[in-house]
Amino acid sequence: MRYAAGHVMARNFPANASPDRGPETIAAMSDLSENNPPANLPESTSELPPGWYEVLSMDMDAQGVARQPDGKVVFIDGALPTELVSANIHRKKNSFERGSLTVIHRESSQRVTPGCPHFGLHAGACGGCKMQHMHVSAQVAVKQRVLEDNLWHLGKVKTETVLRPIEGPAWGYRYRARLSVRYVIKKQKVLVGFHERKSRYIADMEVCRVLPPHVDNMLMPLRALVASMDARETLPQIEVACGDDVTALVLRHMEPLSEADQGRLRAFAAEQNIQWWLQSKGPDTVQLMDPPIQDLAYSLPDFGITMPFKPTDFTQVNPHINRVLVTRALRLLDVKKSERVIDWFCGLGNFTLPLATQAREVLGIEGSDALVARSRDNYARNQAQRLEGDALAPTDFVARNLFNMTPEMLIADGVADKWLVDPPREGAFALVQALADIHQARLGAEDAVVLPEGSEAWQPPQRIVYVSCAPATLARDADLLVNKAGYRCVSAGVINMFPHTAHVESMAVFERI
Repeated sequence: MRYAAGHVMARNFPANASPDRGPETIAAMSDLSENNPPANLPESTSELPPGWYEVLSMDMDAQGVARQPDGKVVFIDGALPTELVSANIHRKKNSFERGSLTVIHRESSQRVTPGCPHFGLHAGACGGCKMQHMHVSAQVAVKQRVLEDNLWHLGKVKTETVLRPIEGPAWGYRYRARLSVRYVIKKQKVLVGFHERKSRYIADMEVCRVLPPHVDNMLMPLRALVASMDARETLPQIEVACGDDVTALVLRHMEPLSEADQGRLRAFAAEQNIQWWLQSKGPDTVQLMDPPIQDLAYSLPDFGITMPFKPTDFTQVNPHINRVLVTRALRLLDVKKSERVIDWFCGLGNFTLPLATQAREVLGIEGSDALVARSRDNYARNQAQRLEGDALAPTDFVARNLFNMTPEMLIADGVADKWLVDPPREGAFALVQALADIHQARLGAEDAVVLPEGSEAWQPPQRIVYVSCAPATLARDADLLVNKAGYRCVSAGVINMFPHTAHVESMAVFERI
């Protein structure tokens, strides 16, 4: 079939996108990139006019994926699956080409009008979001396909059940953000925001719809504040951390602040109802500028837990999703009052403290001594606020390098009925490798490790809930759990923690066979 130009509606890009239509099944994102061009895309079956492309899928950077007539893969910024487009090809390699969308000849029903004026392919566009031009439900479907593709192609694992995606507000969700700051001397202008697309320059942002409304409304006043300061040329960064009731701003300053500048900061804090934290050098130098009226904290109301934190502590970016995530993870773990649970990579205790409302005993293990100390403080604080008869279970916190686990260390931690695993992007390879080593040794596998004496009584957990922020490392670890450690993947699903971005967060449940 030939697509004649007179038979389709062509329009230049960018332009007003199609109305917001309901989601439908679409060709989805795959584990593709310019370093990993796909070998299994279908060859084009249609003869297209010169310079036209049929978009077949989407890659991990939210680029449309098409083919040249000779089969070479083309990555197209701004194009969506099912669309017919023209593109400006600006990079050519032996195995792939890259380009940017110029004209849409046939538009996807999933294309919507971006919610932010700074999103797009135009010069100076913000690089914070990559998928605002796609219906949010289609974004979730794409991410679910990414998870399933990674589990199968990288881990040779198929989940028995696909969990319903965890979704929340598509806008105003980003309670953590690192904003770059620059005073542009030539323009006598201050920029505060994210970087431009594929650039080291700061985008000229006046609004940001993914930030909470009160922070979005603060961007222009922040520009004016920095412009008024004596130190405006040496303030490279402002970090935002929002709790349930308090907003903290961490100002990175490369020279001591004058009394006048400190006065300006205090006036801004009073006007905007925020806390200033000052950072003169590394993260360990962050200090609260003035005594707080109220602590920075977030709540987990399903468990009666309040989590105080510092603005430089790791907390989830999206608190709406985090509340649902913790509740679902514990429901899937199905902890009984008679059970002992280990929370690996426990951080501040985001999962540990809720687990302590359900288990007999909890152990939280984390790589950072500072976070372990904070976790203990949070536990003690919440324990003191519990009603009589509703005390938290005995809970201990241990600092350890979790990227250097061994079977001996694992056995020394004792038997736990259930595990909660929530690693960083690097995953939990050493942990699950140690678990797999023990299983293989007990099977008498060739070249298996020698287990320490007295380890016969140690038993692996019956169930593991694994929360992931990188589908590739989840798939790698799932491969070990399912194919080497004696588990089956009973369910998995995505968590749309970062709407409008290509980040894929997910959760998987493993049960011992």
